[in-house]
Amino acid sequence: EGMELIRPLYGINEKDIISWAQYNQLEFLRCACKLTEREAGEEILGKRQEVKRLIAKLKEENPDIEKSLFNALHAVEITTFPGYKKEGVIHTFLEEYDED
Repeated sequence: EGMELIRPLYGINEKDIISWAQYNQLEFLRCACKLTEREAGEEILGKRQEVKRLIAKLKEENPDIEKSLFNALHAVEITTFPGYKKEGVIHTFLEEYDED
């Protein structure tokens, strides 16, 4: 409460952020993601780590996979997407289907 989530560094490689933070002796906040599991203060493999490992594995075959994924996110045509959530309201492509 009282905090706003912003993502000003979403286009910067994580390793560069980590290097910069270490150089400047900064510490990160612990992950607040609901899908990250914790047990007795220890972080277990959560979904974020699972996806990071998957991307690392895909990177072995395609070194540019991160760039491809990032570009794919920005190329989504929302009118053809099956569904999306905007300002807490779930929408589907059917809402505009009959308008054409």
